[in-house]
Amino acid sequence: MMAGQIGIIGGSGIYSLETIKIIKEHIVETPFGKPSDAVIEAKIEDTTCFFLARHARGHKILPHEVNYRANIYALKSLGVEYLVSVSAVGSLKEEHAPTKFVLPDQFIDWTKGFRERTFFGNGIVAHVSVANPINKQLQEMIAYCCEGLNLNYSKDGSYICIEGPQFSSRAESNIYRSFGADVIGMTNVPESYLAKEAGMAYSTIAMVTDYDCWKEEHCTVEEIMKVMVKNNQNAQLLIKNLIPYLDKNKFKFEKENIFAVMTPEDRLTSDHKEILKILQS
Repeated sequence: MMAGQIGIIGGSGIYSLETIKIIKEHIVETPFGKPSDAVIEAKIEDTTCFFLARHARGHKILPHEVNYRANIYALKSLGVEYLVSVSAVGSLKEEHAPTKFVLPDQFIDWTKGFRERTFFGNGIVAHVSVANPINKQLQEMIAYCCEGLNLNYSKDGSYICIEGPQFSSRAESNIYRSFGADVIGMTNVPESYLAKEAGMAYSTIAMVTDYDCWKEEHCTVEEIMKVMVKNNQNAQLLIKNLIPYLDKNKFKFEKENIFAVMTPEDRLTSDHKEILKILQS
């Protein structure tokens, strides 16, 4: 598969894009186990892209059960270098109202340490900086398309990732607000960090479904479902416009993983070298 491909990881409710023509389903085996689902190769207009349902079609995998390493590795092995993540989040700030799309540029890892969070180890020592976990050029392209579609969005801010599957207590929610976090979710860590290790340009679209429980106003299930339907419609429209636009405006970017490996090459096994060949391609 040629490099420079575009990938989409869909979150809650974004399992199939109505605007795409499915070309092929790829069953990908990785050194890190099975991805959440088959990777769907598809076309939006004349642009090829690769779609993966983070929680599997049918929503069968909890956030902490997702095999994030296999998901990212599978997409990279198919040539994906530009990766757009779509996920549902709660709001930690008054200005991020339901139906707003937030494009965060920072992540706070508040998971419990149970998730496999690196491709390295087992004989490969490497350190990749995640000081800037998202790709700013890709984020700008998403913002440009949001602007063109007149979507309610904001750029930058922090996404705090909790373990789940339970939502926060009110005390926890207020602690996260004291950190200055903008939105709260359960999936973008270690996903974003692994994308960085894999040399991908990554940016996320965080779709606000409701205010987290710091805000004591009661929100009914019916209200949340209406918001999710609206968010899904807007996400479909955004992806439909973004993918062809990105394809016409692909850019070069620095892959920090190229110089991250500390282990001498003569100490690497053939399996190590195969993993690095994919990650550094």
